[in-house]
Amino acid sequence: MRCSTAALAIATAATGVALSTTQVAASQETTTSGTATGFASQNGGTTGGEGGRTVRATTGTEIHRALCERESSSTPIVIEVDGTIDHGNTEKVSGPSCDTADDVIELKGISNVSLIGVGDGAVFDQLGIHIRESSNIIIRNVTVRNVKKSGSPTSNGGDAIGMEADVRNVWVDHTTLEASGGEDAGYDALFDMKNNTRYVTLSYSILRNSGRGGLIGSSESDVSNGYVTFHHNRYETIDSRTPLLRGGVSHIYNNHYTGLVKSGINSRAGGRAKVENSYFEDSKDVLGTFYTNERGYWQVSGNIYDNVTWSDEGDKNYPAGPDPRSNTSISIPYSYTLDAADCVPQIVQRTAGAGKGLLESDGDCNPTDPPDPTDPPDPTDPPDPTDPPDPDPTDPSGPNLSLDAGSDGSSKASGTSYGNVRDGDMSTYWSPRGSTGTISIKWGSPTTVSVINVREAAGTEGTIGSWRVLDHDSGEVLATGNGAGVIDIPSTTLRKISFEITSADGTPRVAEYETYA
Repeated sequence: MRCSTAALAIATAATGVALSTTQVAASQETTTSGTATGFASQNGGTTGGEGGRTVRATTGTEIHRALCERESSSTPIVIEVDGTIDHGNTEKVSGPSCDTADDVIELKGISNVSLIGVGDGAVFDQLGIHIRESSNIIIRNVTVRNVKKSGSPTSNGGDAIGMEADVRNVWVDHTTLEASGGEDAGYDALFDMKNNTRYVTLSYSILRNSGRGGLIGSSESDVSNGYVTFHHNRYETIDSRTPLLRGGVSHIYNNHYTGLVKSGINSRAGGRAKVENSYFEDSKDVLGTFYTNERGYWQVSGNIYDNVTWSDEGDKNYPAGPDPRSNTSISIPYSYTLDAADCVPQIVQRTAGAGKGLLESDGDCNPTDPPDPTDPPDPTDPPDPTDPPDPDPTDPSGPNLSLDAGSDGSSKASGTSYGNVRDGDMSTYWSPRGSTGTISIKWGSPTTVSVINVREAAGTEGTIGSWRVLDHDSGEVLATGNGAGVIDIPSTTLRKISFEITSADGTPRVAEYETYA
């Protein structure tokens, strides 16, 4: 999957938003907002401030002012950042469309914003970017360095970029995130996601010289996060957390990892990581479950392990190596192109980080400019045979019919609900009173279904054993099998479809029972 550029309009009086002359000057050059890749392309997509006003900011205060002087908190805006943003030029600004603070770039309670460094990229010096209760955010071509949580000065809890509290659709691209030490030196993480943060992509970025790369979920109980893609990034001289994944799904491909001191990708508390065509070198324990007995899962293919050492398995230590094998299967809902793992260090070196001209891989380990989205494709060009379709042809597509349906079942355990399987929330679930039971989706009129997707709650993947799918009204068995996931059935028009669990390893927890035409 490739990024693309988008030319954004220069400010005009027709927008009705007056910006002070000390704050910003209209851009005289094209801003590249691009096209989001990975999971940020899902859930309606991530477009940032596309279609809105483009302004220039040279201080943190001007960034805040640009947000605060919008017509509303959702009015699209592209903020071009030029120069160095630091504590000395970043103050709180008040307004009806913002909620800012001193000493941090605060993207709180807002949507539809692009923050893009111009030229060789803007620098946020000892000053973090905080995204909270916000959606549809793009950050590109910036460096964030030496953000501290202790000592002086402090900002953003020590995170270079931190997201928390109901954040949706964030694309961070061509950034350089770096520290000068670990927690003992006053730093925390480079890229953190907490408290219900979903649909995020980190691409073509450098993360280096830190004790912690970043996490998805702040504790073993914070498993409401997920759907995060990491691709074409370089992790360099990091102690651990590249990332740490608690619950949820991450897609990790074509990354270069070097100098991981203690551990790397740490999938735990039911987390599921698909790790493909990445290059690991001069590192220790690059994949597994570490520092907990709450195990996670991974699917691996095409990776290279160059001078990687592995510790022995023991209490709270479950490395995937020395011969990493998959222990789960993960479907990815978007198309993407994999570079060969053996050339990943070279292509990442040439494209990742701020100030690289937003260069990307062409899918064959050659750097190329992002295509111009205003230039229509040649209809005579055949599709690229190296760009595969969705990995699983049975992956569901179209609307989830369960969201507008009803549900019932054979029994429900205390504290669970039939409705939890159709609320779109992976943190809620239904369980039967024992190890077996039936959960059903029902409609008021005949509905055609050909694919279902049964998704287990975090921490219980692999619990469901054998099952049957039935047309409840006729009693016809539509499919049988083992384990949760995507299930292809004959296209059937019915009013009620039942998923009957006939064996399980413990008490099942079905978070979502999705149905598709």
